[in-house]
Amino acid sequence: MVQLGLVGLGKMGFNMRERLRAGGHEVVGYDRDPQVTDVSSIAGMVEKLTPPRTVWVMVPHGEPTKSTIRELSGLLESGDLVVEGGNSPYSDDQENSALLAEYGISYVDVGVSGGVWGASNGYGLMAGGDAADVERVLPVFDTLRPEGERSRGFAHAGPVGAGHYAKMVHNGIEYGLMQAYAEGFELLAASDVVTDVAGTIKAWSHGTVVRSWLLDLLVRAMEEDPELEQLQGYVTDSGEGRWTVEESINNAVPTPAITAALFARFASRQDDSPAMKAVAALRNQFGGHSVKSNDD
Repeated sequence: MVQLGLVGLGKMGFNMRERLRAGGHEVVGYDRDPQVTDVSSIAGMVEKLTPPRTVWVMVPHGEPTKSTIRELSGLLESGDLVVEGGNSPYSDDQENSALLAEYGISYVDVGVSGGVWGASNGYGLMAGGDAADVERVLPVFDTLRPEGERSRGFAHAGPVGAGHYAKMVHNGIEYGLMQAYAEGFELLAASDVVTDVAGTIKAWSHGTVVRSWLLDLLVRAMEEDPELEQLQGYVTDSGEGRWTVEESINNAVPTPAITAALFARFASRQDDSPAMKAVAALRNQFGGHSVKSNDD
C-alpha cells in the first residue's frame, strides 16, 4: 500500500483516485471543486501525508501545473517526490525538476493515456526520471496500468522529460489514426455504393488489420448517432499534436500524416476558409472556372 497526495480531480484525476483506492492505496485528493475534494487546500493535503511524501499533480498544462509545482516546492521537504502526470510539454519538465531539486525534492514526469475509460480498463503509462524515483512509485503505476504483463502498459521511457515526450508522440499518432478513420467514414457516407455505413465500419472491428480501440469507440458513437448528425465538425487540439510536428521539424523527421491531421483540425474551425476563397478566385482568374458568390 502506498500513501499518495493527488492534486487535480477532473475527468482523469477523479477516476485515478477511484482506481488507486480500489487497489488498496491511501489517496488524499485535492481539487478546487468542493464536491470532490478530500481537503480544503494543497497545504491541508500535504499535512495529511507522512514523510517521505509522494504527490501526483494532475492539472492542466502550462501555468496551472507550474504554479502547483511552485506551491508544492514551499510545502514539501527534502526526500519527498512529485509526479507530474498532466499533458505538459516535455520542455517544462527540466524547469520543474530543477526548481524542486533546490529543495531536495525528486521529480518524475508521466504520460498517461486512457481517458475516461481508464478507471475500468487501466491506463497506459510512460515515465521519465531517475530509476530510483520511478521504482519508488512503481506500486502506484502497477495499480493504474492494465492488468497483465507490466511492459504492455508501462514503460520507464528515460530520464526526466522522456515520459511527456513519449506521450506527445503517442498523441501525435492518435491524431493521424483518428483522421484516417474519419476520412474513411466520410468517403463511405459520400458514396452511393455502400448503403450501410455504420454496419460496414462495425464489421471492421474484429479480424481486420484496421481494428483498434479507437475504431471501437467510433462504432460506439455511430450506434448512438449512425450519421453523426448531432455533432458539429469542429475539432480542437490540446497542443500535443502541434508539439509533435514542431519536434519533427527540429529533428528533420517527416511526419506527413500527423501534420495533415493537425491541419485538418485547423480547417474544421473555419466556417468559410479564406485560403479556399483565394484558391477559388485564382481558378476563376486563370481558367474562367465557375465560383459561388455569397449571393448564390
